[in-house]
Amino acid sequence: MAELDHLVVAARSLPEGRAWLEQRLGVPMSPGGQHLPMGTHNALLSLGPSCYLEVISIDPSLPTPTRPRWFALDDPAMQARLAVAPALVHWVVRTEDLAGDAALLKGSGPALPMRRGDFAWHITVPDDGSLPEDGVSPTLIQWATADHPCQRLPDPGVRLDQLQLSHPDAERISGGLTHIGLGAIAVSVGPHRMSAQLRVAGQSVTL
Repeated sequence: MAELDHLVVAARSLPEGRAWLEQRLGVPMSPGGQHLPMGTHNALLSLGPSCYLEVISIDPSLPTPTRPRWFALDDPAMQARLAVAPALVHWVVRTEDLAGDAALLKGSGPALPMRRGDFAWHITVPDDGSLPEDGVSPTLIQWATADHPCQRLPDPGVRLDQLQLSHPDAERISGGLTHIGLGAIAVSVGPHRMSAQLRVAGQSVTL
């Protein structure tokens, strides 16, 4: 059964993304690392024992990849959006049957092998680097190492209370989530949109 692995906040630069999130939540993020095949780098924040949040951006110190970067980071519309402010753009779901679950979600893309330090995984990325269903339908990840980032992150006490999704064809998106075991996540009818309600120090923060 699939389960939430992490939320993705994209930013024009990593320092800008970290500062934006740390100001909103009042807690520090932890260093992540570089993703050489994608030309990106990230910082991480624990959301509990089994999921986390990442801030990701293009890493100007890395060569431009030979393919479009993930999470639509090369898309002019995304770059214009991030020029205004960092944003929650996507969510990633952990699975033990990546091929089977990818077949149930439209637009997942092929599974690519990735590595950051001693972490290894396969992750679905469309060939054009786009976000599946503009970010409403999740990316799938299958970890190839026993360790998970959450096991190495300090716990600042931030928790995810609710993930809210909307899509013009909510029934189809909801059906795909149900097929992979995520039917409890509601999808409302509306424009392509996602938001997350986080709880920290007794306060609610919406991304």
